[in-house]
Amino acid sequence: MRTRRGVCYPRSDISLDKKTVRDFPPDFMGCRKRQRLSPETAGKSDFFDVLPDDIVVSILSKLSSTARCPSDFINVLITCKRFNSLAVNSVVLSKASPKMLAVKAKKWCESAHRFLKSCADAGNVEACYTLGMIRFYCLQNRGSGASLMAKAAISSHAPALYSLAVIQFNGSGGSKNDKDLRAGVALCARASFLGHIDALRELGHCLQDGYGVRQNIAEGRRFLVQANARELAAVLSSAAASNINTHSWLTWSPHPFPQVSQRQPAVPGCPLLSDFGCNVPAPEAHPARKFLAEWFDARGGMPGPGLRLCSHVGCGRPETRKHEFRRCSVCGAVNYCSRACQALDWKLRHKTECAPVERWLDEEADGGDGNGAVDGNDDVNAVS
Repeated sequence: MRTRRGVCYPRSDISLDKKTVRDFPPDFMGCRKRQRLSPETAGKSDFFDVLPDDIVVSILSKLSSTARCPSDFINVLITCKRFNSLAVNSVVLSKASPKMLAVKAKKWCESAHRFLKSCADAGNVEACYTLGMIRFYCLQNRGSGASLMAKAAISSHAPALYSLAVIQFNGSGGSKNDKDLRAGVALCARASFLGHIDALRELGHCLQDGYGVRQNIAEGRRFLVQANARELAAVLSSAAASNINTHSWLTWSPHPFPQVSQRQPAVPGCPLLSDFGCNVPAPEAHPARKFLAEWFDARGGMPGPGLRLCSHVGCGRPETRKHEFRRCSVCGAVNYCSRACQALDWKLRHKTECAPVERWLDEEADGGDGNGAVDGNDDVNAVS
């Protein structure tokens, strides 16, 4: 049958199962709806899927090693399924930077624990150290935490070596009899060789005081001067890149500092000769130590009944038994896990707060050692 316009209706005996699709040129925009391509056709124009896995893994490894925060890496994981599967490759996790592993204490969960464990199993020494500190001090899993820190120390990780030295000096996780001063000195020496400033300063004090090693005052003083010089050089190099005025850091007085206590004589006014370093800003704390500080701060600053935190706000280490840390020999109001924390806290805060207490002066006059209830540890000295 034919209509007025000359178009024929289809005949009843002709099947219309197949539809005829007109072929338009690629630049044709006359159709009202965009044509939806099949998965096979879409895949041919997607160059990302054609990239080999090893190239994508190499790019993700570069990202993980330069990430400034965990979210930089997590945003990649949720991009697509391929990123999600390749981003947990052992090669990618082994190169994760310390800032990428900087988990916040308030966001700690089982998935964060598993992620750090995966990075540690992949051979990432930063993850071994961070997770070891968290397990040892926060989760109170002493054996597993010390094992992870030892794994990082075997790979010449300086902060892990120094943390193990602090554990040996204090006998953390055990009793007073578990202290091993010679092992602590050996670990400090290894960390100092790798450039750890706090370990070098700790080693200098050990040599000066004969603590765990034969006393050598001249060599100990040389190590302290070297630690102060390294600290000043590191800060000046970073400040030069930031265009910060460093004139006040280099000033010194030819007159000696006044004597505060009988235990510590007066020292010259040059900051390099100070037991506490130069008057420079404190270095940025390691993410693991920031985690400890946030963890115990959220719990009221009390790691347990009768236990105290290190008085240096940037440390976060808690006591594992009563009277484990040393206290200030002048005021007795603060306690520190190490000489490094004492030096940093003295410059930042305690220098203006430290004042002799009558009780401590009476004990010294009576011939006491000034330790009081401290569990046999020597007091730390304070100087101006």
